Amino acid sequence: MIVGSVYLMRRNGKNKPLAFIANYHFHPAIRKNLTAKHPQLSDQQLDLVFAGLRDYFYICNQASNKMVAMPSQVVDDAWHELILFTRAYQQYCQKALGRYLHHTPAEAMNSPTFAQNGIKRAWRLACAKDEINPKAPLVLPLLFGIDAQLNIENGFRYSPDCRNPNSANTGGGYCASHIGCSSGCGGDSGALPENGNSGGGFFDDFGGSDSCGGGGCAGD
Repeated sequence: MIVGSVYLMRRNGKNKPLAFIANYHFHPAIRKNLTAKHPQLSDQQLDLVFAGLRDYFYICNQASNKMVAMPSQVVDDAWHELILFTRAYQQYCQKALGRYLHHTPAEAMNSPTFAQNGIKRAWRLACAKDEINPKAPLVLPLLFGIDAQLNIENGFRYSPDCRNPNSANTGGGYCASHIGCSSGCGGDSGALPENGNSGGGFFDDFGGSDSCGGGGCAGD
């Protein structure tokens, strides 16, 4: 009985930051500022952007202090507006992550088929959250699909399957299904256990070179 009670306390403590992220209501002024930057977006589309921002903090929470790249320009813009409310942002980070998350600009893959660790980790964790096969995605996680969905100027566009001529952004976007694959996706697929951590393959962590220590999972 005591062991069970301790387990429940730890589990509830772990889930509390995720519940905070999921239920957080961003200040109306942040939405107003984002609207000024993207006046073409409807209220419903703005809701989607803030859902993407919640997703980003969710995957940062799951990343165990390792760097997570921001794969969306419009969600990055929302993040920047949030940071301008410095005191509220510090409090938000503490409750959501237990640490301060420093901002780095949005990042795409270096080429259509090559990605560094930060974007690989974002892909793996975003796919795990949305229950998508990271090796053979039929759809994109919100964070990777939102710029194209909202037609964001200078946004990042990913294709679920660049080998399919009927796939979105074929020939013009980044190959999401090839993230981390330098010469095809043969071999271990890096299957994801229930906790969202990689089970091996090309989504393995690559030592400590991309670890942020206490600096927050997006680095300084």
